[in-house]
Amino acid sequence: MSCRHLETIKTVTPSAKGCEECLQTGDFWVHLRLCRACGHVGCCDDSPNRHASAHYRATGHPIIEGYDPPEGWGWCYPDDEQVELPDQTPQLGPIPRWV
Repeated sequence: MSCRHLETIKTVTPSAKGCEECLQTGDFWVHLRLCRACGHVGCCDDSPNRHASAHYRATGHPIIEGYDPPEGWGWCYPDDEQVELPDQTPQLGPIPRWV
């Protein structure tokens, strides 16, 4: 593992019970990703709006966690590689399925 951003991983509280932006606009998602720097919940790149990667581009927060359902794996955007997370973020409750 060569990720240079592991120090940015924090224990976070998820920002929403689904993709934050899709819930606001009424759009749907395929899978969810959780920012491990701030807790933003966004949709994956297989989703039409790709809010998780848009959040990375807007903030520079490098590491996400697979969050739908909590999957326990991490991904570093700038290093383009899977990373091992120190823990798994619990869900805030049932997350609605859209696809």
